[in-house]
Amino acid sequence: MGELFGAGPEAAYKDRLKTLKKSGVALWDVCAECVRPGSLDSAIARESVTANDFAGLFLRCPKICAAFFNGQAAARLFHAYVLPTPGAKLEFVTLPSTSPANAGISFAEKLGAWRSAFEENSAAAVVLRQFVA
Repeated sequence: MGELFGAGPEAAYKDRLKTLKKSGVALWDVCAECVRPGSLDSAIARESVTANDFAGLFLRCPKICAAFFNGQAAARLFHAYVLPTPGAKLEFVTLPSTSPANAGISFAEKLGAWRSAFEENSAAAVVLRQFVA
């Protein structure tokens, strides 16, 4: 988000969120809460997952037309705990995780995929993460 919209880690978190909002981007976590012993996404205890209120989000923000998953884990959790989302007519796109743990592809490749996704969906979008670590 820093490279694409100027919402990099050098800015305070609340300022990064303001920058994203001005750019038509929302940041939302799939899980409102969950238990994850350790640091691996695969360690999320499935019975502990409580999904965020996406139906409410999409009702409050009807201009959102695309949802970008920050990696496979976010996509799997969303599809397992959220879909179907009544009233939402969105394009869902799974993109490479921006996590440094996703070392299988370079930063340049990650950036290219994310840039391309935003260029193809220039209207309002929401970026979905698993949860705040």
